[in-house]
Amino acid sequence: MKFYNLSSEPNRPSSIISFKDTTIMLDCCLEQTPTQHFLPLQLVPNQRTNNMNHWLPRDADTHLEGELRECSNRVFVDSPPEFKCPVGQLVDFSELDAILVSNSLSILALPYITNQTGFRGTVLMTEPTLQLGRLLMKELVEYVERCPKARVCSKWKQCLRLLPPPLSFAKLPQAWKQIYNSKQITEALSYVTIVAYNEPVSICGAVTATAVCSGYSVGSCNWLIASHQHKIVYLSASSSLTTHPRPLNYQPLKQPDVLIVSSLIHRPLTNPDHMMNEFCGAAVHALRNNGNVLVPCYPTGLIYDMMECLVSQLDSVNSSMVPIYFLSPVADQSLAYSNIFSEWLSYAKQNKVFQQEDPFVHAHLARAGRIKPFKSLHADGFSAEFRQPCVVFCGHPSLRFGDAVHFMELWANNPLNVVIFTEAEFEFGDALAPFQPLAMRPIYCPIDTCINYTQAQKLLSELKATTVLMPATYTKPPALTPHRTDIKLETSPPALLYRDHSILHVPLERTVELASMSPELAASLTPVAVRAGLTAATITASLKHQDNTFTLQVVDDVSENRKDEKETKNGNKSKSKPGPSSVSVYPSRYPYGTLSVEDLMQGLSQAGMVDARLEEDAGGCIITVESEDAMLQIRDNSTHIITSRLETREKIRDLLLKCLSHI
Repeated sequence: MKFYNLSSEPNRPSSIISFKDTTIMLDCCLEQTPTQHFLPLQLVPNQRTNNMNHWLPRDADTHLEGELRECSNRVFVDSPPEFKCPVGQLVDFSELDAILVSNSLSILALPYITNQTGFRGTVLMTEPTLQLGRLLMKELVEYVERCPKARVCSKWKQCLRLLPPPLSFAKLPQAWKQIYNSKQITEALSYVTIVAYNEPVSICGAVTATAVCSGYSVGSCNWLIASHQHKIVYLSASSSLTTHPRPLNYQPLKQPDVLIVSSLIHRPLTNPDHMMNEFCGAAVHALRNNGNVLVPCYPTGLIYDMMECLVSQLDSVNSSMVPIYFLSPVADQSLAYSNIFSEWLSYAKQNKVFQQEDPFVHAHLARAGRIKPFKSLHADGFSAEFRQPCVVFCGHPSLRFGDAVHFMELWANNPLNVVIFTEAEFEFGDALAPFQPLAMRPIYCPIDTCINYTQAQKLLSELKATTVLMPATYTKPPALTPHRTDIKLETSPPALLYRDHSILHVPLERTVELASMSPELAASLTPVAVRAGLTAATITASLKHQDNTFTLQVVDDVSENRKDEKETKNGNKSKSKPGPSSVSVYPSRYPYGTLSVEDLMQGLSQAGMVDARLEEDAGGCIITVESEDAMLQIRDNSTHIITSRLETREKIRDLLLKCLSHI
C-alpha cells in the first residue's frame, strides 16, 4: 500500500491511498489561509484602501508595479484572492477510482480534482455533507464574484526572495488558484453518490468503503475501507463533545491493519467549552456597553451552537430585544437544512422532532423575528430592519471577502464595538492586518470541537491498530509550549509519519485473494475423506479475473462461452449446439515471466493498432489505443486491459500472452 499526502495542513487534509489495484482519495480540502496575503474585496469602494501606498522591492523591475500595496508595514497582493488546492504532481487525478469526503468543509476543492482532469471515478459522501458543502461552495463563489478586481496579479510569485515576510514565506504560490464558478460546482457534484452511515459501498469490486459517524458536524464521518483480508480506517475530523450532530461511533473502527490519523484539535491549548462561554460573555458585555458584535464565520456547523448559546445568555441578562442578523447568500437554506436533517442530529434533538418540536432554537427565533436572515447588505428589507446595537453573523472568517469586510470598515473606529474570531483556521492578527489602525476591539475565541490529544491517545489505545499513519507535527508539543508533553501522540510500535507532500510505503502485503466458485464447478467436485472431519477434492478450473473479482469456472463453460456465443443480426445473443470443434481441452502451456513492453508495442502495431501510444508514469506505463477505445495499465505485478469491447479485450489479451514465456 502507498500513501500520498497532498496537503501541508493536517487540519485541512487531502491524501490518496493506493491499495489492492484501487486508487482512493481521502478528502479534498481547500486551504484558505493563502487568502491572508491578499487585500480584502470591498463591497463599496473605500478611500482608505485607495490611499494605500504601492510597494516595490529595491532590486525589482517595474513589471511588479501595481501588484503590491503596503498597510501598517505589511505588504499585500492587490488581486483576487487565491486558494491552495491539493497538488496533482504526485498522482494523476484521472486514475482515481473514488473520492471519500468526510464533512462539508472537506468538499471545497472538489472541482479542482474532478473537472478537466480526466476523472472517471465516483465521489462518496453523506447527504448532509453534499447539501451543506454545496452551500459553502456557493457562498464562497458568490462572495468573490460579487467584487471583481480589475487585474489579476501573478508576477510577484517570481521574486519571493525580494519580498518582506510573511509574504516571502508563502508555500508554493505558483500552485495557488482562483476560485471556481457555479457551473464548475454543478459539474463536480454530478459525480457524487450519496451513502448512509454504516452502508458498505463497493469500489471497483476490490474493496468496500463504509461511512461511520464522527460526531464533528451534521453528516460528518470517518471511513472504513475493507477488503476480505485487510481493514483500513481513516480518522478525519471527529468530536466526542455533546453538540448538535450524532455522537462519535468508534466501535466499527477497532483493530484495523492501518489507521490514518488527521484533523486533531487545531488549537490544543484551548478548551471549546471555555471558549464558547468566553464568546457569549464577550458579546453580552459589548452589547451592554452599547457596542456592536461582529462574528465572521461559516454559514453552517458551529454557527448553530453559537446562536443557541448566545440567545440563552442574552435571555439570562434581560437583553432579549437585541437583534441578531445572519447575513449570507445561503442563510435561509442553511437554517432550513439544519432542521430537515433531523435523523443526522444528536439523540436529544431527534427526540424534539418526535415531540413535534423544532430541533434547534434558531428555527423558533427566526419565526419570531429575533434572528433575521438576509442574503446580503443590499437585500430587500435589510436597511429597514437594521438597528444597533446588534450581533451580526456573516462571512467570511478570513475577512478578505463577504459582508464582514463592510462591517469591519463601518465599525472599525468605535472602541465599543468588538469582532470575535471563533474559527481556529485563521490567525486573527493576519485577518486584521489590512484594517489597521483599528479602534474596534478584537477578541480571539477559537472554538474547535475536534478531539484533543488526550482523547486521541485514548482512542488509539482503544482501536489497537497494527500500523498508524499520522502527521509528524502530532508527535511533538507546540513550539510555544515545549514542556507540554501531554500535547503529543505516542504509539507502540512507532507510527509512520508523513510530512508536506510526502509518500509513504505502508507494510500491507496481500498474501491471499478471495475467489468464488461457479455452481457447475462445485457440483462436479468429488470430495474424498482425508481424515475424520476433513474432506478434500482436486480442482481443474479456469480462473476468471474481471472487475477485481476472481471466479473459478469449469473449463468447458469458458471455452464454450468464448467460441459459441455470437451476435445475431437483430442484436440478440444465441448459442450454437456444442459440436466436436467446440470440445475444450486443457491448456497445453501456461504463461509466466516479465512482460516486454517493446515486444507488446511491436505486436500491437503488427495487429493493426498502429496508433498505440506509450506513456511512462510513476507506477509503470500506460498504453493508449484510441482507434480501439482501449487502454492498458502495466504495473510491476499486474496488467489491466480497460475497454468496453469484448473483441478488443481478447485480441489484446492474446497479444499479451504471446509476449510472455510459457511452460
